[in-house]
Amino acid sequence: MDKAYTVSPGLRILSICLVVIGIAAFVAGFMFDPQRAWANYLIDSYYFILLSIGASFFLAIQYITQSGWSSMFNRVPEAMGSYITYAGVLMLIFVIFGSHSVYHWTHHDAVEADVLLQHKSPYLNMPFFIVRFVIIFCAWIFFMILLRRLSVKQDIVGGLTYFHKSEFYSKVFIFVLALTFSLGTFDWIMSIDAHWFSTLFVFKNFLSAFLHGSAVVALIIILLHQQGYYPKLNKAHLHDFSKYMFILGIMWAYMWFAQYLLIWYSNMPEETVYYQTRISHEWSVLFYGNVVLNWLFPFLFLMLNKIAKNKYALIFTAAVLMVGMWIDLYVQIMPGSTMSEAAPVGLNSIGFVEIGAFLGFLGIFIFAVSRTLSKVNLIPEKHPYLEESLMHKSH
Repeated sequence: MDKAYTVSPGLRILSICLVVIGIAAFVAGFMFDPQRAWANYLIDSYYFILLSIGASFFLAIQYITQSGWSSMFNRVPEAMGSYITYAGVLMLIFVIFGSHSVYHWTHHDAVEADVLLQHKSPYLNMPFFIVRFVIIFCAWIFFMILLRRLSVKQDIVGGLTYFHKSEFYSKVFIFVLALTFSLGTFDWIMSIDAHWFSTLFVFKNFLSAFLHGSAVVALIIILLHQQGYYPKLNKAHLHDFSKYMFILGIMWAYMWFAQYLLIWYSNMPEETVYYQTRISHEWSVLFYGNVVLNWLFPFLFLMLNKIAKNKYALIFTAAVLMVGMWIDLYVQIMPGSTMSEAAPVGLNSIGFVEIGAFLGFLGIFIFAVSRTLSKVNLIPEKHPYLEESLMHKSH
């Protein structure tokens, strides 16, 4: 059984190269179009925050439901959750220096000329915005460090004491997450379109975090298996991961369609304004492609059991979902950000800045996750349900 994961020199070099590409992309973006650069910074910051939150929620659900099949792999969502500390620092840079470039409500003259923004100003103002940011990330970092420490102590001491503590704090965490994730999504994403609102917006984005976080958990586990780790990974495990992608994709599509249908049916100008831009000719390919990548493709592709149990098929599915998640956020953020009216839109607006910026954040994510994975045993040997995970079979 594998004791520990070792970060290969090749992976270190890859992460450094990706970060260098990201820095180059942001330098080019800030030189020629700072608003576009900051909008991309927000997209990628929030993207990897969602992956970290989704993986942490996946871990919490495994504890709460006392799932045995996944216990062998707990170190992976723990490692993904550890990225939230890096995310907090990166997001703080945006909050302090980039907010004015993206959020309309940060412009004093715009607020003075807009009655609705004046009405929302007790909530949408920079001091309170920063306070909420600090509270949200402090809560996330606290619980993710706590769950990680309890897991490590469990592996040292054994028994059920720390397992039950992990289960209890996982229950507390998901309730705290419900509030903090809602506030964070309202602040960082929905407030871009400050005149628009949706009661389903947070639910859809949370399902996106859970869906894509679970997909990346499966992707990392399979890639580790390819390197010789997790030798006990079998088709039963792969099938369970594919079930997560399949059902969560359906739930995400339900929320996406429910939000769109309710706004379309009510036909209220203050709500339809959000979709008028996004279903226009320039954005339509990305708008509908979002649904294809995040729901239709995994729904049809994973419907067959042979495909759902194939590790290469799951790698491909996870990669497609990662692209789909980025497009989802790009469509959420870019049309409403305070970019120049002369700036390209839709597919034409995706270039070196967008791709390079994403690769830079990906490099930081790879560094953070691999570093955390290498610190303790890859398999929690004293987890009470480890034997069930090792002997897991399809029924």
